[in-house]
Amino acid sequence: MIRVMFVCHGNICRSPMAEFVFRDLINKKGLGDRFYVSSSATSTEEIWNGVGNPVYPPAKGVLNAHGINCDGKRAVQLKANDYDKYDYFVGMDGANIRNMHRILMGDPEGKVYKLLSFAGRSDDVADPWYTGDFNTTYKDVLEGCEALLSFILNN
Repeated sequence: MIRVMFVCHGNICRSPMAEFVFRDLINKKGLGDRFYVSSSATSTEEIWNGVGNPVYPPAKGVLNAHGINCDGKRAVQLKANDYDKYDYFVGMDGANIRNMHRILMGDPEGKVYKLLSFAGRSDDVADPWYTGDFNTTYKDVLEGCEALLSFILNN
């Protein structure tokens, strides 16, 4: 089983989009049983009294428009003990990567990546929290997830 954790700041926009886009890709290829896919936050801003907020409505709307359902997903925080449970930790931007290294207490096995690096890009996944442009974020996420899946299948 290949275990993938997508990570962003709050786990209500980009990382859940990546989680569900990636699940959609692997399921369409009949590979769903070979993967465990999740997402988490580097912060607790979207978690109140131990309960995470659901996927932000505009992010959910973009996913639904592409036939992808994310019902039931709630924000959770990345924990240090997640490091031994996953093969890939995929952050959406440089700040996520820095915070992932801090939370995970380093990356001795080289499991931490930035999503768009798999697509040969050095930039960050567009953050719709600030731009309001969830379609551009979806395109970045789809490009990165397709490239990540290709990378995993070819290595």
